[in-house]
Amino acid sequence: MNYHRSRIPIVSAAISKIEDQLDRIDRNILAALGRDGRLSMSELALKVGLSKTPVQARVKRLEKDGYIRGYRAIIDRERMGEGHVAFVQVKLSDTRSAALDAFNRAVQGVPEIEQCHMMASSFDYLLKVRTTDIAAYRRVLGERISALPHVAQTSTFVAMETVKDR
Repeated sequence: MNYHRSRIPIVSAAISKIEDQLDRIDRNILAALGRDGRLSMSELALKVGLSKTPVQARVKRLEKDGYIRGYRAIIDRERMGEGHVAFVQVKLSDTRSAALDAFNRAVQGVPEIEQCHMMASSFDYLLKVRTTDIAAYRRVLGERISALPHVAQTSTFVAMETVKDR
């Protein structure tokens, strides 16, 4: 077993491997791009203390290795008229693999569902649903979410205010 100097065992080879692959500069590049994905390579190089060419090579490697999965604009959904956010607990009637797969596929076709997380809880999924208002949410819940495969029960929690959205 491997040990750090303090004699604490290293239990996860996966964590060690990630730490070996990403150095301080890689982490600084990821943090800077996470804050502003539109930074030019010159601006990014200045922020991390390298010249442009090595920064470009590192960004290309981080993209290739899957640390950077893409770049996107952050849309102000409230300005788009989609300010109503609800979180929905979903309990399924069947949790065998085929049922979970059917639910996972079907949820992809509901544009109002912004996020879908499988949970280890008394319910099976937690959905983040964004609509224009409570009436639109009721329609989505009644016509789309309740009609998803194997949905047995839902519970809704309406967000009053978003305090942090990263």
